[in-house]
Amino acid sequence: MKEEISAGGVVVFGNAILLLRKYNGDWVLPKGKVEENEDFKGAAIREVYEEGGVKGNIIKYLGKIHYTFRNNRQENEIVNKTVHWFLMATRSMECTPQRNEGFIDARFVHINRAAKLAKYDDERSIVKKAIQEICSI
Repeated sequence: MKEEISAGGVVVFGNAILLLRKYNGDWVLPKGKVEENEDFKGAAIREVYEEGGVKGNIIKYLGKIHYTFRNNRQENEIVNKTVHWFLMATRSMECTPQRNEGFIDARFVHINRAAKLAKYDDERSIVKKAIQEICSI
């Protein structure tokens, strides 16, 4: 089984959260693999910028999630993935989806809708945790 470490961000602008829509219609948070000689924070900032075209600043660490999936590109290889999540803020709602990664839309969604739109349960729980943090600031 392959181990993979990623990092991502729940990026906030006012009362809206950045979500990316994949070619299949799923709404997800920006995240990606931590590169060699890169820390989790650096990877999260880079991935948010690469996937959504947004410059985010880290506010706080939200935690990590674990899941396993089958990588169909690598002969059905089983991947055990850990994703480290950060609450981030940005100064602009401008965003651009990274089409070569399969994203067709990037937009800031009101916090009341963001958790409902997020496709995966674990990302939905991270969005809810971020909203709790935002409301306590």
